[in-house]
Amino acid sequence: MARPLDRAACIDDLRVMARQRIPRFAFDLVDGGAESERNMRRNVEAFEDIELTPRYMVDVSQIDTRATLFGQTYNAPFGMAPIGMLNAFWPGADLILARLCKRENIPYVASSAASTTLEALAEAADGNGMFQLYVSGDDSVTEGLISRAEAAGYTTMFITADVPAAGKRDRDIRNQLAVPFRFTPEVIAQCAMHPRWALTSLRCGTPNVANYADLLQSATSYAKVQKTLITPGFTWDDLRKLRNRWKGKLLVKGILHPEDAKRCAELGCDGIVVSNHGGRQVAFGPSTVAVLPGIAEAVSGKMTVIVDSGIRRGADLLRARALGADFALAGRALAFGVGAGGAAGAARAMDILKLELVRALGQLGVPAMADVGPEHLVTAVSRNRP
Repeated sequence: MARPLDRAACIDDLRVMARQRIPRFAFDLVDGGAESERNMRRNVEAFEDIELTPRYMVDVSQIDTRATLFGQTYNAPFGMAPIGMLNAFWPGADLILARLCKRENIPYVASSAASTTLEALAEAADGNGMFQLYVSGDDSVTEGLISRAEAAGYTTMFITADVPAAGKRDRDIRNQLAVPFRFTPEVIAQCAMHPRWALTSLRCGTPNVANYADLLQSATSYAKVQKTLITPGFTWDDLRKLRNRWKGKLLVKGILHPEDAKRCAELGCDGIVVSNHGGRQVAFGPSTVAVLPGIAEAVSGKMTVIVDSGIRRGADLLRARALGADFALAGRALAFGVGAGGAAGAARAMDILKLELVRALGQLGVPAMADVGPEHLVTAVSRNRP
């Protein structure tokens, strides 16, 4: 008899399973987007709208999904995107995913807003870890995190630039989300309806923003936590200083305009992530694939281009590559797996994406991921496409 996880045919199936296992307030923390969530949905739909032309009578008996990023070869062309407070979604999710990424030989990007310390995540990822930084308005906090990242052995850092103001997430407001969680009668009722999540959470402890524990010890609401991590005054001059400070590879995450991408290159950044924060920050912005071709063209040969936001299928990785991305990050896709079944669910999500990728390459008639390019697009994609 097949196990429930074996019946999951796609990432959306895992999402449905996760929703059944997790209290609404915790599920919405990861699943929700900004305001009407149209931009979040558009990210996924825009990927599906990109058509590729298969070519046949090609030997695809051996498929090579490997991709190289900053001199390191990985088994697949995607990694785990940073997600803050993921242990609230499913207890222990951070370490589950970091260990899975090491085992599968793909990158794991540790969020500075994770529920697990950056040191513990570096150990779990064991050479496959990268670090994502939310720049604090307090320079000493930023310097402390960078110094800790260096000491933990991270050599690649992502600076998130797309949070000059807090995104308005209606689900979190309706749920009265707070950090640490406030156990209101409604929250208690939701937990009682999801005993496995509740008991596992009791064993693992109440999740918090572990890397800012000292800074946020007096913060009582999620809005205050967000406000502490947001820097409205972050400028290009600040990025220049961080570029000079960090000796490893440095990328800027949250780029949606070609001119911003070119300026990152001029400042000596090693790469960018074309990202709209998974539709969690700006409700009115473009999907990432709508702007990816123009950005990739603007910095071609100058820096590495990564894309995230909206990846749900293995074929999306081919689409991203054809549109100009060198690599991709998936966040919710793997998180839904953890929510659906812990470590086994995470592994199932990984298997789904990898198997879909192999199948898509075979159907496209391209035996190696490295050979996917713009020539496989059915039509040119407008860089201004809504």
